[in-house]
Amino acid sequence: MRIVVKVGTSTLAHATGHLNIKRVEELCKVLSDIKNAGHEVVLVSSGAIGMGLGKLLIKSKPDDIPTKQAAAAVGQCELMYTYDKLFSEYNHTVAQILLTGADVKDPVRHGNFQNTVYRLLELGTIPVINENDSIATEEIVIGDNDTLGAIVATSINADLLIILSDINGLYTGDPHKDENATLIKVVEEINDDILRLGGGSGSSLGTGGMKTKLTAAEITTGGGVDMIIANGNNPAAIYDMVDGNDFVGTKFCKRK
Repeated sequence: MRIVVKVGTSTLAHATGHLNIKRVEELCKVLSDIKNAGHEVVLVSSGAIGMGLGKLLIKSKPDDIPTKQAAAAVGQCELMYTYDKLFSEYNHTVAQILLTGADVKDPVRHGNFQNTVYRLLELGTIPVINENDSIATEEIVIGDNDTLGAIVATSINADLLIILSDINGLYTGDPHKDENATLIKVVEEINDDILRLGGGSGSSLGTGGMKTKLTAAEITTGGGVDMIIANGNNPAAIYDMVDGNDFVGTKFCKRK
């Protein structure tokens, strides 16, 4: 299988913006093991801005673009250093790809991106993809890494996109407010009723929310790729997702 895993800032970092060392170490261990089993793995990673803010001792997400860009420039270095160090412990090589909206919209640049990823996978690496937040200025451009994960998954003909977040999946209501809200295990079709379940933005350090994840699900399933939303606090659950076993999360089935 070719698997794209998108990991959000809330999974990678504590609320302080500093790295959640235990969780990131487990994530890299699980992905390395999955790759050892013969699967191709692509990691779409948020966290550059959040980690940069933590390193710069800025306690809340800024509103101005220059500060976001500065934080991304600082945080991206730490993020890739961490991935390189942890994946190297399991004898895997990582490669960094930073995208802007133009890389997706322009056919030639998009083709170059696809060719690069395909070649990196052939060479046995784990591509780590993020938006080029230190340069992009249009909503720091693709909008959020849920959408980026969907674009990557459909661009490279992945079999599965896994979005790890701070929520178990899609619920019938807001589980923080409605005690009767239940987890929806499988979504066969994304209709208006499903779209109405999308909420607002996510964590104070991130950019996503359920609304962006449903948008990602539309892109992904429409492109012939299955998608799963699950809680990133237990990276080991990825084993069950890949093997087709029962797991806590929501699966969105590709359009037939």
